[in-house]
Amino acid sequence: MSHLPHELYIGQRSLPLNESSFTHGSVRQVIVALLQNLDFVLSNEQSEGVGAMVRRSIGRPELRNHDPFLMLDEFDSDPTGGFPDHPHRAFETVTYILEGQVQHGDFAGHKGSIGPGDLQWMTAGGGIVHSEMPVKSQTRAHGLQLWINLPKEREE
Repeated sequence: MSHLPHELYIGQRSLPLNESSFTHGSVRQVIVALLQNLDFVLSNEQSEGVGAMVRRSIGRPELRNHDPFLMLDEFDSDPTGGFPDHPHRAFETVTYILEGQVQHGDFAGHKGSIGPGDLQWMTAGGGIVHSEMPVKSQTRAHGLQLWINLPKEREE
C-alpha cells in the first residue's frame, strides 16, 4: 500500500487517507459516502475482459457524472478468464476480493496476489499497462472494483 492518495474528495467532504489510517473503517467511510451521493439502479451483467462477467453500476448511462467516481463493477471470472493486459491512466482503482484470488502484474514489474478480504489500491497517474487474472488453482475470482478520478494535479 505504498501509493495511497493523501485524501479523497467526495462532494464537499475530504476523507484523509494514508497508510496508518487505511483500515476497513476508512474503506467503509468511502463506501458510505459513495452510497450517500448516488441514486440506485439495477446493474446489468455484461462481458468484460476474457471470460469475465461484470455488473456495472456507476459508469452506466443512468449513473454518470458522479465525479470523482468513474465506475463501480462487481466482477466474476472463472480461472480461464480474467482481465489481460490493458491500460489505465489518470485514475485510481480500488479492488476488493470477495472470493478466490487475483494475480496482478504491470509493465513496471510490480506483481502480487490478493485474496478474500484483501484490498488493492492502484494509482495510474501517468499511465500503466497491467493485468488482473484469477489464480488458476481457484474455482473463480469474485470481487468489486471502483475507479476514482484523479485531480488534474495528480495526473503525473
